Amino acid sequence: MLIKTLAGTLLLAATVFTGTAAASDTGESGPQIQHIRNATIKITYGDTTFLVDPMLAEQGAYPGFPNTYRSELRNPLVGLPLPAAEVIKGTDAIIVTHTHLDHWDDAAQQQLPKTLPLFVQNAADAELIRSQGFKDVRILDGKTEFGGVTLHKTGGQHGSDTLYTIPELAKALGEIMGVVFEAEGQETTYVVGDTVWRDDVVQTLERFQPDVVVLNAGAAELTGFEGDPIIMGKEDTLRVHRALPDAAIVAVHLDAVNHMTLSRKALAEYVQKEGIEKQVVIPADGETLQFGQ
Repeated sequence: MLIKTLAGTLLLAATVFTGTAAASDTGESGPQIQHIRNATIKITYGDTTFLVDPMLAEQGAYPGFPNTYRSELRNPLVGLPLPAAEVIKGTDAIIVTHTHLDHWDDAAQQQLPKTLPLFVQNAADAELIRSQGFKDVRILDGKTEFGGVTLHKTGGQHGSDTLYTIPELAKALGEIMGVVFEAEGQETTYVVGDTVWRDDVVQTLERFQPDVVVLNAGAAELTGFEGDPIIMGKEDTLRVHRALPDAAIVAVHLDAVNHMTLSRKALAEYVQKEGIEKQVVIPADGETLQFGQ
């Protein structure tokens, strides 16, 4: 489905606005993505809204991640763009791609309704989140239908093969998942998750041909492993574009936690230099993207 961009060409959001307006308020039929902060986003397909990787703490609530870039800084680096209650409002289900603090924090555990359906990647994460009081925890294995939306679990790895040869790092980095969202009449959306560029990602792009790719693009790094990021960065943004030239790329996981080495400003300069600025959206915290005809 062809969608206008901010500049009037190619595939991108037809409308960009701030606040918490629902998709039905815009008159658009396509999916709506609101970037909250860090990797936290709300995705609305039709009448179904998913809150993905909620990190809801106030600015500076947690120490920096040890043994990472700029660990002396406290997380989150910035506050929420709207009250946590407004972030939670209207949520039909939660998706937690993995349980690292910057994707599933204490504030989210305390404030989210314990009865909301919550999707996780595996039995270990399900057991942990059930122990935190959540009553309807579902393991996303293969594909699942929910609220008229098909969710597909996708693979990835939270760092290079080199990092995973070190047992302590492999344990700390752990397992992650991505998710592809499909629904009739909606643009297929791929939330890639905390992974580096690898065959799992390439295969997902080839199989689903998503119209929208939400990319965790902050190039986070561990101390002593500079130049070997544990999530994607600017060059990976270009790789995704080259794999799917007509897809809209929404770059998130930027400017909010200490170990990100790539900023919004630097990514914007890079995509401008590469001539792909019309295909890449770098939303501000709180900004909403509406996809549709």
